[in-house]
Amino acid sequence: MSDSSKLFSPANLGSISLRNRIVMAPMTRSRAIGNVPNELMAEYYGQRASAGLIITEGTSPAPEGLGYARIPGVFTDAHVTGWKLVTDAVHARGGKIFVQLMHTGRVGHRDNLPAGAKLLGPSAVPLPGEMYTDTKGPQPFETAEAMSAAEVEAAIESFVHASRTAIRAGFDGVELHGANGYLIEQFLHPHTNRRDDAWGGDVSRRHAFALEVARRASAAIGAERVGIRLSPYGVFNDTPPYDGIDASYFALTESLAKTNIAYVHLVNHSSMGAPAVPASLIEGIRSRWKNTLILSGGYDKERAEKDLASGLGDLVAFGRPFLANPDLPARLANGVALQAPDFSTFYTPGPKGYTDYPTAT
Repeated sequence: MSDSSKLFSPANLGSISLRNRIVMAPMTRSRAIGNVPNELMAEYYGQRASAGLIITEGTSPAPEGLGYARIPGVFTDAHVTGWKLVTDAVHARGGKIFVQLMHTGRVGHRDNLPAGAKLLGPSAVPLPGEMYTDTKGPQPFETAEAMSAAEVEAAIESFVHASRTAIRAGFDGVELHGANGYLIEQFLHPHTNRRDDAWGGDVSRRHAFALEVARRASAAIGAERVGIRLSPYGVFNDTPPYDGIDASYFALTESLAKTNIAYVHLVNHSSMGAPAVPASLIEGIRSRWKNTLILSGGYDKERAEKDLASGLGDLVAFGRPFLANPDLPARLANGVALQAPDFSTFYTPGPKGYTDYPTAT
């Protein structure tokens, strides 16, 4: 490790001190049986606590957001008890951990939702493709119901409740999942938001849901404990590029800056086949965002060092490399070869391909 390295230097995230600038990106692993975090998950996250910051897998703030099989929630006492195992394991090893609040919205299937929960989205826009269910295997996506004004309000409040619940569970903060075609991005995107009320229509009204969630979550737990993830040009879950996308994200960034939340986590999915995020868009967001900017998307050590040194980003998130390399920071620092993950075990129950990857020492 060179003396000029920034990747391994300490950093501050609001009032939180991080041991390095390496972030473990949020990645769905589907190990939460009954949607409740457990000891196996605590072992998994504890193994990876040498990251400067861990951001958990997408975690639903409400029953309606549990669109995938075996994803965790963070809205009941049982969730608090389960997540406390995780946060204790990470903190015992000197790590810091935020929970990613992911309401899946229209991306789901009734067989994955708890009894009484409805599949909801900003508008009733069909989603092509299939969704895996534990009960029936792959099933075609069902078209979500358009949310009523009352259901929009309930969804916002679910993020507030989940933020408070997360702090009770010992998390250092929350990340609002405004990316990858889930509920917050469904409101941001003109393809999935076809409303003509206060929550849809022109750009400012499409931004209203994300901004209100950010404001209320900040009021509940403190802006320094709140971040948001964004994925312009991400295309995942039927969110294609659209005219005016750059201007929309510039305006969104300027509005988010007024909330003074801790960070924006900007994702570039081009390494996974999505259109590349233009350099001008990343630079424009950087110029408009004075708090912490986390960069994510196909990074290796060399590219991470370059973007940190230039000031383009403050922290860099690594995703798949963390799956098979629980000691990723040490491997990067010491030039140790990385292990390849087993793709067949990404979303399967149990420890195989989850907690059984060896460390280098």
